[in-house]
Amino acid sequence: MKSCLKSALSLAASASLVAATISSPVQAAIPAPPPELAPIPVSILVDIGSGQVLVQRRSNVPFLPASVTKVMTAFVAFEEIDAGRLSLDRRMPVRPETAKEWFAKGTSMYLTEKDQPTVRDLLHGVMTASSNDGAVVLAEGYAGSVAAWADMMNAAARRIGMTGSRYHTPNGWMDDGQTYITASDMVKLADAMITRHPQLYHEFSGVKRYMWRDVAMRSHDPTVGVVPGADGIKTGYTREAGYNFLGTAERGGRRLVMMLAASPKPKVRDDAAKALLEWGFSAWEARHLFDQGQPVSQAKVQGGDARSVPLVANREVHATLPKGGHEKVALAVHYKGPLVAPIRKGDQVGELEIKVEGLAPGRVPLYAGKDVGVAGPLDRLMNGLISFFA
Repeated sequence: MKSCLKSALSLAASASLVAATISSPVQAAIPAPPPELAPIPVSILVDIGSGQVLVQRRSNVPFLPASVTKVMTAFVAFEEIDAGRLSLDRRMPVRPETAKEWFAKGTSMYLTEKDQPTVRDLLHGVMTASSNDGAVVLAEGYAGSVAAWADMMNAAARRIGMTGSRYHTPNGWMDDGQTYITASDMVKLADAMITRHPQLYHEFSGVKRYMWRDVAMRSHDPTVGVVPGADGIKTGYTREAGYNFLGTAERGGRRLVMMLAASPKPKVRDDAAKALLEWGFSAWEARHLFDQGQPVSQAKVQGGDARSVPLVANREVHATLPKGGHEKVALAVHYKGPLVAPIRKGDQVGELEIKVEGLAPGRVPLYAGKDVGVAGPLDRLMNGLISFFA
């Protein structure tokens, strides 16, 4: 079946093509979500390998993130580190004004103006212990000011398609609602953090304990070490926001990402988080479609030294079905074509839409599988001859 899918999708010749259909007479009932989820006002669970939303409630309604804001602060730092503009060993100064304002304010690293923590220290403080002062020191030390860092946060949000979120602080401290996010946006952020910066993600997410000087910093993550495969990401709480959690787990080649928000109590949030991940793995199963990096389709290219470019996914791709079900699965490749050269390998240029009967479709990003340069005179001549005889 996998080879049939590959053959069907390789025939892609337009910007939007329904590429393959798999059918079976057996259809399973859509699994009911766990009862622990009922008290949570905002929730979403997504299978990243298919892009399919398994359950959601108010997923596009903005809410106050509290310390979940710090996930974007970490992501911006990851972007700068992997771009070579920031080192994990770089030491950051602590401004006297910052030490005075943020010392022991909420969760803290207890930074003073005498300290010069490394970026590595600050990221552990931000991600493991939810350090408010650590987030501000990182922001000011790199960007020069909180406002400049917030601009970087919002620019990063736009790059990865977060359309319903806005950042005003690096740490999520109350700011009269100027910082807000949506659950569906946070899934995009988690996906980008994990796929774009896997090494940094695993170094700083899911750590239960980190020592800064004589301060033992502990994580409040309710799933790491409890739910098999759970490896992060971040909790958050203020009186205004309630209890929030952006969580994820990987098991058997499947990665699930969830966002829970505005829970009235920490136990309600924690019980829902554990139950939702277990439900996502036990009540649903994956039907393999493509390996990571395997060509899914070909996209036409205009003005290039090649007439087409392979489209690949940066993850293993599957369809997510109710356990024991054999629903019909339809695939479609979407891109705005023809693509115009030059194209760099790794550029996101399209999406694979996965439609499972009875469920909302999922979308997985597709990337250029190779470089395509601008056509030279000989390339243009050959392409013209090929087009003429075609």
